[in-house]
Amino acid sequence: MEVKIRSEYVMLSMLSVVMVLFAVSILHFQGDTVLASSETKTSLSNQKIGWGIKREKDHKQPDLGSKNKAYIDEANGIAMGNPESKKIYLTFDEGYEAGYTDKILETLQKNQVKATFFITAHYLNSQPELVKKMIDGGHIVGNHTVNHYSMPSLDDDKLRKEVMDLHQTVYEKFHYEMKYLRPPKGEYSQRTLALTNSLGYRTVMWSLAYDDWNEKQQKGVEYAKSRVLDNLHAGAVILLHGNSADNCNALEAIIQGAREQGYEFKSLDEFER
Repeated sequence: MEVKIRSEYVMLSMLSVVMVLFAVSILHFQGDTVLASSETKTSLSNQKIGWGIKREKDHKQPDLGSKNKAYIDEANGIAMGNPESKKIYLTFDEGYEAGYTDKILETLQKNQVKATFFITAHYLNSQPELVKKMIDGGHIVGNHTVNHYSMPSLDDDKLRKEVMDLHQTVYEKFHYEMKYLRPPKGEYSQRTLALTNSLGYRTVMWSLAYDDWNEKQQKGVEYAKSRVLDNLHAGAVILLHGNSADNCNALEAIIQGAREQGYEFKSLDEFER
């Protein structure tokens, strides 16, 4: 009997040791996993990237900066479309209303073009009827954040709030779910791309823009028209500002001129990389 008891004791002791070793190995593995996750998270750079374009001649695609564009592409963002396709994408940034968007919407409807409008909270709160008109007209409404702060300057919690507070308000007002985001001031980082992706947003930059944002320095319809049409290229993502009188007055000529050059306007929902 004593031998049997000792044998059972030895077996139990060995089983305990095995269980302890197994538990230790599990904890060690979990520790490595957490560490790896932490390292992955902290390895994302928060270095601010300011979007820029180096134009090319003869309607060739511009240089967007290989590293900068690579970050956008890795995040499944949008900056410039298929170089073999003459499909182009029209977008407007709307921080505030200067009295031109209603006419812009009328011109788009007349010419059967669908655009994307990136709005701030100020625009939404001050011009809800225009936002509704965008949605009802089949256009895309995108997120330009609540306060238009540079995203890399915000910590994760503040950045989430800047994006999701506007998202929630648009949804509550119009039952419309935004899914595209344009970083204010064209500034982003690897960290902000990852965070906004985790919120369900696709970042949209641009490959064609000009100095149109200053209401006090408008240069006329012909200037606006030439700056856009002379720099059109395959896959162009065009950024215009809705507070520009020149854009408003030149828009129909820009649309017609682009079509005469063989370009086809498409929605961001139809984007081809």
